[in-house]
Amino acid sequence: MNMPLNTSANTSDPVAQARYNMIEQQIRPWNVLDFDILELLAVVRREEFVPPAYRSLAFMDIEVPLLGSDAEDAVRLGHSMLQPRVEARILQDLAIKPTDRVLEIGSGSGYMAALLAARAQQVVSIEIVPELAEMARENLLSAGVQNAEVRLADGANGTTDGPFDVIVLSGSVAEVPAALLSHLRDGGRLGAIVGNDPVMRFTLTRRTGDRFETTSPWDTIAPRLVGFPEPSGFTF
Repeated sequence: MNMPLNTSANTSDPVAQARYNMIEQQIRPWNVLDFDILELLAVVRREEFVPPAYRSLAFMDIEVPLLGSDAEDAVRLGHSMLQPRVEARILQDLAIKPTDRVLEIGSGSGYMAALLAARAQQVVSIEIVPELAEMARENLLSAGVQNAEVRLADGANGTTDGPFDVIVLSGSVAEVPAALLSHLRDGGRLGAIVGNDPVMRFTLTRRTGDRFETTSPWDTIAPRLVGFPEPSGFTF
C-alpha cells in the first residue's frame, strides 16, 4: 500500500513542508513508489547540499545551479544538481543493496552520493571540477556521511580500484560508456541518462558474465557530463 509519508505534521516549518511537497507532488507521481526511497528523501536534507545563493530552489522541479552567478550557464556546463524526481527514480531503479560497492561519476554537490551511501556499503564518487569536488567533500562531511569518498579525477575511464556492483552517471552521455562497463562486477548494473537533446532515456545495463543486457525504461533530459565522447558534429 502506497501511503503518504508522515512528514507534514510540522506545517509551521516551511522547509519541512517544502520537502514534503517535493516528495508528494513531484517524486511520488513520477512512479517512485518504494517507501524506503521516499523515506530516505525525507531524511537526507537536500537543502544542505545546495549553495546558499540557490537554497530557495532546493525543492523545486529544476536543475539547481551549483557554481557561478549565471544560473543558465551553470546548468549548460553541467555544474548543477539533477531534478529531484530524476535522482529519486535513478535511485529506485538501481535497487542498491547494503552490500553494494558503488561508483558515481559526477559528484556535483554530493547529494546523490549521500543518498547512495545511505543504501550501499561504500561509495566512490568522481568529480572533474575542483570546486565541485571540494563542495561535495564538505557537504558529505557536514552531513556525517562516512562511507562516501570524493575523488578529483576524470571519470570517463572509471577508476583503478573496481570492480563495482553499481555504477551511476549523475548527468547525461551520448552513449553507454564501454570503458565503464568493464568496471562492473558480474551481476552489477550501470545507470546512465543516454542520448541527445531533445531525446534522452535512462538506460540500465546489467552484466551477466560477459553479457550486457540493456533496458531504457523512461525518458528525461539532463545536462552533459564532461569528458565523455560525443557523436561527430554534436553541438550544444
